[in-house]
Amino acid sequence: MALAGNPATKGRRVLVIVQNLPVPFDRRVWEETRELVKNGYVVSVICPVGRGYEKPYEFLDGVHIYRHPLPHEAKGVFGYFVEYGASLFWEFALAWKVFLRQGFDVIQACNPPDTIFLIGGFFKLFFRKKFIFDHHDINPELYEAKFGRRGFFYYLMIWLERITFMTADVSIATNNSYREIAIKRGKMNPDRVFVVRSGPSLDRMKIIPAVESHKYGKRYLVGYIGVMGQQEGIPYLLDAARYIVQEKNRTDVHFTLIGGGPALDDMKRLSHEKGLDEFVTFTGRVSDQDMLEILNTADVCVNPDEVNVMNDKSTMNKIMEYMALGKPIVQFDVTEGRFSALEASVYAKPNDAIDFAEKILTLLDSPARREAMGHFGRSRVENELAWPYESPKLLAAYDKVFKG
Repeated sequence: MALAGNPATKGRRVLVIVQNLPVPFDRRVWEETRELVKNGYVVSVICPVGRGYEKPYEFLDGVHIYRHPLPHEAKGVFGYFVEYGASLFWEFALAWKVFLRQGFDVIQACNPPDTIFLIGGFFKLFFRKKFIFDHHDINPELYEAKFGRRGFFYYLMIWLERITFMTADVSIATNNSYREIAIKRGKMNPDRVFVVRSGPSLDRMKIIPAVESHKYGKRYLVGYIGVMGQQEGIPYLLDAARYIVQEKNRTDVHFTLIGGGPALDDMKRLSHEKGLDEFVTFTGRVSDQDMLEILNTADVCVNPDEVNVMNDKSTMNKIMEYMALGKPIVQFDVTEGRFSALEASVYAKPNDAIDFAEKILTLLDSPARREAMGHFGRSRVENELAWPYESPKLLAAYDKVFKG
């Protein structure tokens, strides 16, 4: 593959470490790495294996991808220590392999967890390499959302986050809320914190014809895509579905939930207990083609993320992906979710499944409003939020590191 781009970047070598998703399944990391390659960087990635991404090494679109085994998807505090400890071991071992093969001048660490600074700090101390922190999740708030408390481990997360920021030459924030945390809690120089949003790629999120079979004989389809975890608010969505089907007697609506994760089996069980087998489908992880077919068929797309300190400050990729497909959205009212969607979404009362359900029904019964909201969202992505508007900010962050 011939490399194009700025001749000034030729020879710049980057190692990206991401722990929680395989690449290229992690769409943000994949867009970032391909952008760097396009601009003349030599890019290597270390990530875990995943379904469909089992090869220990691949060279895709100019990116060297090294994958390591992952013991299990963690549940509970001890489980996270096991998972993150094993990942850190493999990341360090593979970092040496990359160091000896392709080499690198910069390590970009994509959290969670906030322990990759140990690798970045080692190579920074002994080999004068640079370190970029790509801030995907606010782990102290994530811990509080998962376990419902603070205590020792919460403050351990605060400490790990602080050391990560101290180690970083530059921090990349996914939104302005994260940028504020980097500056205030992380004590980063504002000139070294760059906001690079996870703008959807319109080459991937394509509008295609609906496939009526995905509605399972129903008139309407409500679509969801995301990780099936404990903090993603799936129980709220299932409560909303039960209310719509059983209390409002709307048996003309089907719900399809796309995605895998540690709570998938639990959510399937919960759906069954609520008597929703005929009305709710869990697909697990699917191909891009299947995902596009389902979401393009959906009449309304939803984000039931619980209103908490984590989700209020986090930008959810699904919101902008729905907008890219021209879909009206129902979500709870959170700061960054509202910033992204604006008029493309309606906003239910915080953590109120009944109000969430009523908002879904209002949109299903209002085709003209759905069309207007979808048009607004698509236009906002095309003109403001798509990846081409964010990629120059990523390149500016790297220029800051190499020139700083």
